[in-house]
Amino acid sequence: MTDTEAERQRIRAAHLRAAAERPASTARGLHHSALISSDVERTVRFYQDLLGFPLTELIENRDYAGSSHFFFDIGNGNLLAFFDFPGLDVGPYAEVLGGLHHVAISVEPDRWHELVARLDAAGVEHVVHSEVSVYFRDPDGARLELIADPLGEMYGSKVL
Repeated sequence: MTDTEAERQRIRAAHLRAAAERPASTARGLHHSALISSDVERTVRFYQDLLGFPLTELIENRDYAGSSHFFFDIGNGNLLAFFDFPGLDVGPYAEVLGGLHHVAISVEPDRWHELVARLDAAGVEHVVHSEVSVYFRDPDGARLELIADPLGEMYGSKVL
C-alpha cells in the first residue's frame, strides 16, 4: 500500500460513517454554483441552446454595477449561475487550490448520448470516460462533466 492509499484509509476510518450512522445534513441542497462569463449571450447560447439548460433569470449583479447575474435550470431544483464583470480584467480561467476543478451534472442516459452528439456536431472538444461521463470546457474554459449516472451514484457505486 502506498503512503497516499494509507492516508486515504486513515481519513476514511476516522471520518466516514455508514449511512445509517450519519446525521442528516444541515443543508437543504445546492442553491446555485456561480461561474464567471466573459460574454453573456455566448454563455446563454452554449448552456441553453447547446446543452439544453433553460435560462431562468437575468438580473443585475447587486455587488458590481453593470454586471449581470444569470441562472440556468440544471434540474432537480438546482441552478448554475454566472456573473459577468464588464470592464474588470479577471484573466483567463485557471484551476487553482481552492478553485473549481469541474462541475458534474447528471443527465438521463438517453439525453447523455444526445448531448455527446451535440458536442460532436458543434465541434466542442470532449473526452468520454467509462461510457457514462463526458468532459469538456465551456467557452470561458470552465471544465464540465455530463454524467449519465443517477444522482448519488458514481460509476455504479453509491456515494450518497
